[in-house]
Amino acid sequence: MVSTSVADVMTRDPITVRPETPLNEAIKILAEQRISGLPVIDETDKLVGVISETDLMWQETGVTPPAYIMILDSVIYLENPAKYERDLHKALGQTVGEVMTKKDLVTVAGDYPLRQAAQLMHERKVHRLLVINAAGQLVGVLTRGDIVRFMASHPEGG
Repeated sequence: MVSTSVADVMTRDPITVRPETPLNEAIKILAEQRISGLPVIDETDKLVGVISETDLMWQETGVTPPAYIMILDSVIYLENPAKYERDLHKALGQTVGEVMTKKDLVTVAGDYPLRQAAQLMHERKVHRLLVINAAGQLVGVLTRGDIVRFMASHPEGG
């Protein structure tokens, strides 16, 4: 029996931003796409960081985020995030590169076994694994939701 790899389940060609992307644009993407984070790549598609809701929340800005709930990896806002976006943009840097996480990114190769990837996500308490090739270029993202959807469509396991 062939074991399932991260590449079999990951989201290919994920939505990405660059370090010079205006912060308000990244916030808009997160809200409109109902996702909790975006990989940050350079001009050669090399992974240089990730911008997530956590990056936007960690600073004590006095800005109160809009109420939301998460279902799988989707964010559903319970109030309009537009005011929050304006306040946050004023409180933090102007670009993604100024607030993104650059260290301790949890990355794996596409041939990494899915079972081990799920265990890694659980141990590291992360919502997503960034999938890179040997050159450090982003090739996909594996989320908890991807794993749950795989489990639902493959009840026999993989």
